[in-house]
Amino acid sequence: MTLAPDVPTSKPSHGLLNDLARVLRAHLPRPRRGGTAPEPPTTEDAVLRALCHDMRSPLASLEAVLGSLDQVSTAKRELLDLARAQTAHLSSMLRTADATAGAPPRAGTRLLRDVLLAAISSSGLPRTTLTVEVAEGAGEVRVADARVGRILTNLLENAHRHGGGRPVLLRVSRGPRWVDLSLTQGGVPTERVVGHLSRSEPPLDLTGLGLWSVRRQTRELGGRIVWAGDSDAFTLTVQLPDR
Repeated sequence: MTLAPDVPTSKPSHGLLNDLARVLRAHLPRPRRGGTAPEPPTTEDAVLRALCHDMRSPLASLEAVLGSLDQVSTAKRELLDLARAQTAHLSSMLRTADATAGAPPRAGTRLLRDVLLAAISSSGLPRTTLTVEVAEGAGEVRVADARVGRILTNLLENAHRHGGGRPVLLRVSRGPRWVDLSLTQGGVPTERVVGHLSRSEPPLDLTGLGLWSVRRQTRELGGRIVWAGDSDAFTLTVQLPDR
């Protein structure tokens, strides 16, 4: 079984500012020829606008906090904690934007278990929060498209950013024609999540961008998304076909 071709895991991050520069360069709109009619916003344009919009307040807060660290104060610990929290928030936003960008197929395949490990590592989700169950044989599926890794990263990143630290269960199973990627977490606002999954166009801000990307890339791969939820937990399952 092969899940439709995958790119190697990106190089390790070397800091927040480098990540910011890399993501912004990747999503800058391409120049258009003079005299042509304006083109409708692309997904990359939406990502760039969202980053510029959402990063203004966190960066302003972070700048104010860092400017206060050289002052003698009993609140140093609180300031440092706030600076760390703002930095973590900005890093999380950049991971979401990076995972949302499209990636062209490339030759070669990888094992699904390796793609899964890479997605877990890049999502920022603490391993103490995450439980992973991989059914027999599912980890040996050959992955031949980078979008599979992006789907996994987006799901985990969304659980990390919006889950409030609640436990996450990721199940990977294999059937005769499908591979199921199921993520379960408690306290999820079902209607809001389903609304994001139902969008046909990218949002104008980062709200729901990761889930919209999951929907788009799942459809491009010929897959489908199903969900089930109650007062205790919400489960979202991405079903991808055998290629």
